[in-house]
Amino acid sequence: MVYTWIADISRLREETIYRKYYEEVPDFRREKADQLRFPKDRAQSVGVWALLERMRRQYGAGADQAYNLSHSGDYVLCSLSTEREAKVGCDVETVKEARLQVARRFFLPSETAWIEGKPSEGERAEAFYRLWVLKESFMKAVRRGMGLDTRSFEIGFDGEDCPFLEKKPSQYPERFYYREYSVPGIGARIAVCSTDGEFGEICHVALG
Repeated sequence: MVYTWIADISRLREETIYRKYYEEVPDFRREKADQLRFPKDRAQSVGVWALLERMRRQYGAGADQAYNLSHSGDYVLCSLSTEREAKVGCDVETVKEARLQVARRFFLPSETAWIEGKPSEGERAEAFYRLWVLKESFMKAVRRGMGLDTRSFEIGFDGEDCPFLEKKPSQYPERFYYREYSVPGIGARIAVCSTDGEFGEICHVALG
């Protein structure tokens, strides 16, 4: 089972609350946060690890179990699989304007055409960020990130508008599954990709 939690970390911009969580995370995470210039980035780094630790305690997960982290704006996201051999990637992105130049550069022509075919600017923006998190979550699931050519795999949608991998690089023969989430009041696209095909509902928790 893949569990996914999301949390608002805006209160961690307050120094006293930030310090509370800072003291709870491992030394290497503190060192990483210390290297970041802006309070928002430090809050994201500490907050997302605190979220992971909460999930580990909740599900009795060990440090060797697959997880992935993401953040965008005031929100941090964590996905954790209870299957030790699973691959997991997650991504959250706040929806802004459609970045069609980015799509033309990094997406396949068929994917870009799908975005451009939407009738309104708002729908094009939703489509762009939907495709972006679907792409990113697969790249993170295979532990390649931006080292994987974004045009080496294609996202398709079935008759029920559910995403799947239309094609993928041959070095990843496993079957990958997708789950998308929406959270009321959060204007973001959220996607999880995993070789573990069982997904729980998303849990919106409070930090701070």
